[in-house]
Amino acid sequence: MEAKVMEALNDIRPMLQQDGGDVEFVELTADNVVKVRLQGHCAGCPYSQMTVKNGIERMLRDQYPEISAVEAVN
Repeated sequence: MEAKVMEALNDIRPMLQQDGGDVEFVELTADNVVKVRLQGHCAGCPYSQMTVKNGIERMLRDQYPEISAVEAVN
């Protein structure tokens, strides 16, 4: 499952890079929570939580319904 999540993040990454940001996969927990670290402009952006929930989480859960959530870590 981790490989699938990382592959999906690679598909999302170009959209973030257009705005000077990026996303790093941190871990997939036992309860299927994906932890990511936002980088570049995305790390300090006031809309970063919206990017995680409305962007990354929505896209990942659409592809893999077993994912329960996506959380940003520092």
